[in-house]
Amino acid sequence: MGAAALILAAVLMAVATGVVSAALSGSGSGADGTGDGQAIGASAAATSAIPAEMLSLYQAAAATCPGLPWTILAAIGTVESGNGTSSLPGVDSGANGAGAEGPMQFEPATFAAYDQPVPAGGADPPNPYDATDAVYAAARMLCADGGAGGADISAAVLAYNHSASYVTKVLALAQSYGQVDPATATAPGSPVPAGAVSPAGAAGAAGSEAGQVAVAWALGQVGTPYVWGGETPGVGFDCSGLTQAAYRVAGVTLPRVAQDQFDAGPELGSGTILAPGDLVFFGGGPNSVSHVGLYVGVRDGKAMMVDAPHSGAEVRVEAFPPTLGVSWGSELVVGFTRPG
Repeated sequence: MGAAALILAAVLMAVATGVVSAALSGSGSGADGTGDGQAIGASAAATSAIPAEMLSLYQAAAATCPGLPWTILAAIGTVESGNGTSSLPGVDSGANGAGAEGPMQFEPATFAAYDQPVPAGGADPPNPYDATDAVYAAARMLCADGGAGGADISAAVLAYNHSASYVTKVLALAQSYGQVDPATATAPGSPVPAGAVSPAGAAGAAGSEAGQVAVAWALGQVGTPYVWGGETPGVGFDCSGLTQAAYRVAGVTLPRVAQDQFDAGPELGSGTILAPGDLVFFGGGPNSVSHVGLYVGVRDGKAMMVDAPHSGAEVRVEAFPPTLGVSWGSELVVGFTRPG
C-alpha cells in the first residue's frame, strides 16, 4: 500500500468513528463561514496542524467560492508550505526549484492571474508571500478550475498541481480536517437493536471513495440555511438537494428528490454495516419517502448523519435510530442505500 493509500485508510477510519465536533456543539456559521469565531467543522487534526489565523483565512477565502470546501484550501496550504511555517526556499522569500513562491506556492504568472481583487487585510499591490493574498488567490484559482458549486473538486486540485498522487493526498488530508479525531470519539462497535443496520463496528466499514468525498463535502455545508428546493452551497439546501450536491462533487449522479434517490438504490439489507456516505431515508414507508441524510459515523454510542432537516433550521449533524421501521420524530426509518 502506498503512502497516499495509507493516509486515505487512516482518514476512512476517522470518519467511521467520529463526526464534526463543532457541528455537534451547535455552533452556527454565516455565509462567510466564520460564525462565532470557532473553527466551524474543524477536527482536532486541523486545529493542531493549522495556525488559528490560517484556519480562519482558509474558511473565509473558501466562502467566496460557494461549493469549495475550506478543507481543500487548508490541505493544499499544508502540503505546499506547512501553512506558511516551512523554512524551505520560496515560502517566505525567493522561489523553489520550480519557481513557485509564497505559502500557496504560486508561479508568478499564475498568481498574477488570480491576485485581484485585493482581499481585506491583503497587501496592495498583491504579494504572493502575503498569506491573505495567496490564500484568496488559491481560492479563486480552484473556483475557476472546478471548485465553483463543487462541480469537480478533484479536477480543481489536479489543475493546481498536475499530479494524481497530489490530488489523492490533498483529498485525504482535507477529509481528515473535517472530521473529529477518532481518539475523542466513542469506541466503535456500539450495540444497536437486533435487526438494525449496524453503524460501523470494530471491523470497520470504510465505504466507497465517493461516499467519503460526499460526506466531507456535506459536512463543509454545516450551518447553511434550509431552503425548500435549495441546492446552492452557501445559500440554501433542502434534504435531497444536499445529498445530490454532495454526491455530484464525488462524481455520482443522484435523482433530485428523496423518493427517487431511495428508489435508485442500491438498498442495504438488514445487518449491513453502515459506511460513511450511505444515505438514510425517512417517511411513512418505502413509497412515501420524505427525508434523507448522509450517515457519517458514531458519536457517544449514537449513529449520526448530516442533513438539511426542515424550514427554519440549518444543515447540521444529528442522531438517528439505525433501525428499520423505528420512529424518528413523526416519521419512520424507511431504509438505507449506498450510491455509486
